Amino acid sequence: MTHAVIAGLADVRAELIELYKDLHQHPELSLQETRTAALLAQRLRDGGFDEVTEKVGMTGVVGVLRNGAGPVVMLRADFDALPVEEDTGLPYASRARAVDREGVEVPVMHACGHDMHAACLIGAATLLAGARERWSGTLLVVFQPAEELAVGARGMIDDGLFERFPQPEIVLGQHVGPLPAGFIGYGTGPVMAASDSLAVTLHGRGAHGSRPEASIDPVLMAANVVTRLQGIVAREVPPSESAVVTVGRLHAGTKDNIIPDKAELSINIRSYTPQVRDLVRAAIERIVRAESAASGATSPPDLDWFGSTPPLVSEPDATQATVAAFAEHFGQQQVMTMPQVNASEDVGVFGEELQVPTVFWFWGGLEAESTVTAFLEGRMDDLPSNHSPSFAPVIEPTLSTGVEALTIAAMTWLGAPE
Repeated sequence: MTHAVIAGLADVRAELIELYKDLHQHPELSLQETRTAALLAQRLRDGGFDEVTEKVGMTGVVGVLRNGAGPVVMLRADFDALPVEEDTGLPYASRARAVDREGVEVPVMHACGHDMHAACLIGAATLLAGARERWSGTLLVVFQPAEELAVGARGMIDDGLFERFPQPEIVLGQHVGPLPAGFIGYGTGPVMAASDSLAVTLHGRGAHGSRPEASIDPVLMAANVVTRLQGIVAREVPPSESAVVTVGRLHAGTKDNIIPDKAELSINIRSYTPQVRDLVRAAIERIVRAESAASGATSPPDLDWFGSTPPLVSEPDATQATVAAFAEHFGQQQVMTMPQVNASEDVGVFGEELQVPTVFWFWGGLEAESTVTAFLEGRMDDLPSNHSPSFAPVIEPTLSTGVEALTIAAMTWLGAPE
């Protein structure tokens, strides 16, 4: 029955390839995805969805396809891009530029594959809409904005996603990555890390560079904070657990001979359990406050936690059932287990909100033969990966695999035809 649904892919593959190229060539930053959202909404309508709602959570798009009694199944894709300058050399490479939230003009690129995610979901939605005689239930299709800011899922929920539309019994999603094209990768339990970000402002006293004794130097304060933070994972997190602490931004001053009056840091942490998450967050706050006090800061530091995302948990039983369907369709040799990924994804917010299972998997986007060779030779770091200016999936078989995987997963959980 599933094979009959997927048979329709041959009729729409060319259109999906053109859609993917269009999305790749016209990327938009998080919460600025107005062109992309309008295009995806129209493609849903053209594909047979009568209920399509735009501007959910600012720029999100929701499609509902009611097809008799049965489960409500949610398929989700993200569609925002990154402030990265593309260096792929592709004929459809992005040359887009935009103004970011800080008012700075930046290059824009789909460096994380969200364009492929969106094109594949349009493909799966179109196939399922065209084969309604082969399943029953309700299909909830969610195009989520602002995944890169880790606010898009929460924004859609806060805008009434699960009050205005049917509540799903399962959430299904996928992510393209540096695996061989045509392969599916999966894990069970926590498959991606929780992410928390902290903005810190340290307050000192400015002075002339020739008179350091008249200052309280926030640069030195910040340097000591950065050094001390490196001891959290090494000396406070148990060796059996996993965590990452990264200082991704440190800014202070305007000139070499001026000691500034403040320093700003942006810190990101990754963790897999609530216990470790709480431990690391508390340790960071303790270190920042203690260093500020030890330096005689003019006032306590400002700490602002933002962009928090829980661990992405792929529910074990539901994942095994979905993966079994993948293995039957693609072949067991095309389906592989994967280790935990320290990157984060906010798709888990949807299932956590409703306390329903989430199933999340990865699929390959790199040319298969060279990727396998690099793996066997221990050169995986040489391959372009997500967020790299040179990352762009090979269109096929990546696109077909992504469409088929979403379709198979949906058919696994939708009801039998009435």
